[in-house]
Amino acid sequence: MGMTMTQKILADHANLPSVKAGDLVEAKLDLVLGNDVTTPVAVDVFEEAGLTKVFDKDKIAIVLDHYTPCKDIASANLCATARAFAKKHGITHLYDVGEVGIEHALLPEKGLVGPGDCIIGADSHTCTYGALGAFSTGVGSTDMAAGMASGENWFKVPDAIQVVLTGKKQPYVTGKDVILHLIGMIGVDGALYRSLEFTGEGVAELSMDDRFTIANMAIEAGAKNGIFPVDEKTMEYIKDRFPREPKVFTADEDAHYESVVEIDLNTLEPTVSMPHLPSNTKKAEEVRGLHIDQAVIGSCTNGRISDLRAAAEILKGRHVAEGVRCIVIPATQEIYLQSIKEGLTEIFLAAGCAVSTPTCGPCLGGHMGVMSAGERAVATTNRNFVGRMGHVESEVILASPYVAAASAVAGCIELPCNLPEVN
Repeated sequence: MGMTMTQKILADHANLPSVKAGDLVEAKLDLVLGNDVTTPVAVDVFEEAGLTKVFDKDKIAIVLDHYTPCKDIASANLCATARAFAKKHGITHLYDVGEVGIEHALLPEKGLVGPGDCIIGADSHTCTYGALGAFSTGVGSTDMAAGMASGENWFKVPDAIQVVLTGKKQPYVTGKDVILHLIGMIGVDGALYRSLEFTGEGVAELSMDDRFTIANMAIEAGAKNGIFPVDEKTMEYIKDRFPREPKVFTADEDAHYESVVEIDLNTLEPTVSMPHLPSNTKKAEEVRGLHIDQAVIGSCTNGRISDLRAAAEILKGRHVAEGVRCIVIPATQEIYLQSIKEGLTEIFLAAGCAVSTPTCGPCLGGHMGVMSAGERAVATTNRNFVGRMGHVESEVILASPYVAAASAVAGCIELPCNLPEVN
């Protein structure tokens, strides 16, 4: 029996000729990731276990992104713990205020992750790096501590679901619409502990940013990881960025897939997830006119430069509706600077948006956009659980940057194609 991409990467890192679904393997790690919320817990575990040395100071990344710049004393204490640990152990990749970015946008940008890597992170959206043809998955802080000490982690080899993409994207359709549509099809537990492996001619239609978005939200279908084949776009992205020799793995023709799901991009329309589950999807057209109080454009899912360009395309020459707060958060410092250079930031400010330094902020109800009871937001984030962005009686609708920006202008859920022409 052949192997999937994920299985080949795990076999390689476990130094085994082959693996199959259900096997338990001990695999070497190329990177261990933590943030300002999860690293302090891992530090406590690390020190309580009597561990005194990290396995490789160059293969650990600590990114202070969730509550930074620190919003209160508690978050300041968390960051202080992470900084002290990084300094004590000489951690090379500590990213702090002024140099920070939202971790899952920052690490690919910095070239810390690439094709064929095996990566764990104490954050559920670590699966983002599957866009580059890596095996990457979220773990708990205890596993992060063990990974920092040993450079290895135990994995149960996952079975796989093959997602075959065909056709071409239509106007205003993005990777966000692809993944929301998929989650709507299979449910939030439809890929539980499976690898979502994306294939088909439609993959070539997706930009790298589309792929990052899709892989990022694999966890919202319960997946262990999401992964894309390495192609010319992948290699172009890592050129002059990824310092190591990439390992390119391809699935065997006789690889076993538990099931196959097909998505025709030709027929895909802008899609939203209604409260309070990512799987509660509808075509955006079906919920047009639903009032919103806030729009959030950013996060590890949709805070990249193409996302900001999409939002600026809609907001240029227009203004956010009265009574609506529109918050734009570039995912990294580099993206923020590029937004300024391209004039996107000026467009956002002229439209009445608030533009923030890179932070996870409102995505997890942290800061920079927490909602009160009865308020509703449309957001390019990845989760819309009860109380996710504030009060338990607030609501979050997940959408693409195009739909979020158009809705901010209209004051309700709206499609870009339905906005009046700009004079």
